[in-house]
Amino acid sequence: MPDSDSTGDKKQPDSNSHISSSLAGKIIGTFTSLRIRNFRFLIIGHILSQAGGWIQQIALNWLVYKLTGSGTMLGTLSTIRSVTALGMIPAAGVLTDRVERRKMMMITNAWLCVITLLFGLVLITGHSQVSYIFIFAFLIGLTYTIDQTVKQVVIFDLVPRAITPNAIALLLTGSAMMRSFGPAIGGVLIIWVGPGGNFLVQAFAYMLIAITIMQLRFPAQIYDLKRTSPLQNIREGIRYVLKKRVTLTFVLMGFVLPIFTIPIVTILPPIYAVKVFGDPTGRVLSILMALTGVGSMFGGVAAAALSRVERRGLVQLASLFLLGISLVAFGFCTKVWTALIFLACSGFFESIFMTSNQTLLQLSIPDELRGRVTSVVTLSAALSPVGGLLAGIGSDLLGGPKMITIIMAGSAATIAVLVLFFSGIVRNYRLSQGIESNPTESPESSTHV
Repeated sequence: MPDSDSTGDKKQPDSNSHISSSLAGKIIGTFTSLRIRNFRFLIIGHILSQAGGWIQQIALNWLVYKLTGSGTMLGTLSTIRSVTALGMIPAAGVLTDRVERRKMMMITNAWLCVITLLFGLVLITGHSQVSYIFIFAFLIGLTYTIDQTVKQVVIFDLVPRAITPNAIALLLTGSAMMRSFGPAIGGVLIIWVGPGGNFLVQAFAYMLIAITIMQLRFPAQIYDLKRTSPLQNIREGIRYVLKKRVTLTFVLMGFVLPIFTIPIVTILPPIYAVKVFGDPTGRVLSILMALTGVGSMFGGVAAAALSRVERRGLVQLASLFLLGISLVAFGFCTKVWTALIFLACSGFFESIFMTSNQTLLQLSIPDELRGRVTSVVTLSAALSPVGGLLAGIGSDLLGGPKMITIIMAGSAATIAVLVLFFSGIVRNYRLSQGIESNPTESPESSTHV
């Protein structure tokens, strides 16, 4: 492991460290993290960011389809943003570890605010063109990976290490809440204020996020000027993932969802709505998507309540298995009401799996390498288009979405069983191993109750 003097920030305790230390020693309840001032502002900003992202996605997709009437153009829009975001992964890790994190959050948020405001003004003045939409998607993609990497890292700066599992679960609950309500909010805004006004609302949301960032109290940090080159920093992150079996195992576990399960609930629902449930109006589709989000929201709360469960490796495997079984059952459904039940269950178990996986993964990363390794972890996003392509082609070749759903979801459940029997790292992993594995770290120094 690289020495923190040469690769990372040293954190100095402040006068309030005893407050968070005493809090960390108490029994952690479902909403314990909300007692921490820093976390309250962090989760408010996170929810606003998630809402803005969903509103933006709905507006962009609506604009492109209105202007072109082409599903291919919709796919092209998503590809531009994804490829650009992936291209920024090396820079994201280096910047997160080398630049003061509050400053990094302010810069990315200001960039998002400015380009969103300008794009909204372009639309309001009647200059809506597909080329402008693609340029906007490219500019958003430049910031997305950096923004996501910083957000995953700062939780360890702002919350005591013992409480981070609870904090991560509550953040994912906020994401799930916006997954349920964000698309509806975006659709209503298009009706009320038009696409241009929609983007102005997003810009206002980024202004509110800036206020929450300014309220965060980070620990004192010392940045060593004798740093290695950015290229060396990138190599350090990749080398650490490949060398540390625990980290590599949890990274590989994280690949299961974007390949085998997420495409089922993001790509296939429109096909189910039309071909299986016979509703071309979109009403069934919206209900299917909403119920998945509702299940995810309750799953996030459940994961927060499980924050002190020691056998977190088993929790991760059990939730993955039950997620796969829920989606297999969904694949056999012929009635909407039964499909809604199993989709809600799948969202519930997906949240628990994601929370467990991200918690164990982040706890396995040393603070001085956290940004670089986290940016490598986000490579899993590159697998989503692969999983989506597999789901779409499979639906066409197998005469509908049912069989490919059963195959993909069954594969996820099978992987959970195989890992249970053949990976002692996951099967025997306990939460306390991760919490106690970095004794020199003191994130509680930054918290204020």
